[in-house]
Amino acid sequence: TLGGGIGWLMGKYGLTCDNLLSVDSVTADGEVRKASATENEDLFWGVRGGGGNFGVVTRFEYQLHHLGPVLGGMVIHPFSKAREVLRFHREFTSHVPDELTVAAGILTGPDGDPVVANPICYCGPLDEGEKLIEPLRKFGPPLADLIGPRPYLEVQKTFDAALPPKHQNYWKSGFTQALSDEAIEALIEYAAKRPSPASFIVVDHLHGVAARVPAAATAFPHRREQYSVLILGIWPDSADSEKNIAWARSFWGALQPSMAGSAYVNFLGQEGEERVRAAYGSNYERLVRLKNKYDPTNFFRMNQNIQPSKFAVASD
Repeated sequence: TLGGGIGWLMGKYGLTCDNLLSVDSVTADGEVRKASATENEDLFWGVRGGGGNFGVVTRFEYQLHHLGPVLGGMVIHPFSKAREVLRFHREFTSHVPDELTVAAGILTGPDGDPVVANPICYCGPLDEGEKLIEPLRKFGPPLADLIGPRPYLEVQKTFDAALPPKHQNYWKSGFTQALSDEAIEALIEYAAKRPSPASFIVVDHLHGVAARVPAAATAFPHRREQYSVLILGIWPDSADSEKNIAWARSFWGALQPSMAGSAYVNFLGQEGEERVRAAYGSNYERLVRLKNKYDPTNFFRMNQNIQPSKFAVASD
């Protein structure tokens, strides 16, 4: 929530932070402050995307939405069809309604071979959804079609099995306005030479309500239709860290000509101040002013840190 909250329902209901009504936050002076649209409004703006920079949030109040069964699951294609699938994904997502979120992923299948998948969530009337996703189900045709009605909580577990415990992780991510042919070629090239079969790639489609909120309305600034590309380097043995980290960094470098230079704060690692600024874009200076007000000594600094003005000057 504090970093934004990209999710399966973002097209219809916005980001998680767009559904936040209020928080209780312990700020650096030890005070408990309630923040909402009518109370400490500046702090409420900042916690909707600004991370843990302004205090410890001890209570969240959300706007909930009634949601019955959704269409969820995925279609799976052989890796040999990756180029065709990713180009189709680009075309298909260019005209989806708010109710449908479609991702693309390159990961290892149950038999150990790499596959390309399109996980989905459709939160509208199921009969309309079945018609809408028919082209997605017919394209290929896929190796497997696992899409069907299911509870939303089951859709939330889509990637659980791909994130095993007690593994090493090194991630790189960013936004691109268009999934270019060059980006697709880089995705395929580096997916083919993953040093660990546990590593995978996810391309999320930011669209609908999440993309129509004004950029300055919340601290999360990335309010336009675009794709989030996430490289998840995952491997079991720390002795293999060097080669897996090198793979992710080289992969990330190859993608740069296609990327927008922006970042999603929830996916950032220890990447430095420049990348923190990239996560906040045009909202960064306003966040600094908020930091000056609520945490002028930078007490809350073990995070993707927004430095107060005097600390930023001292470090120059």
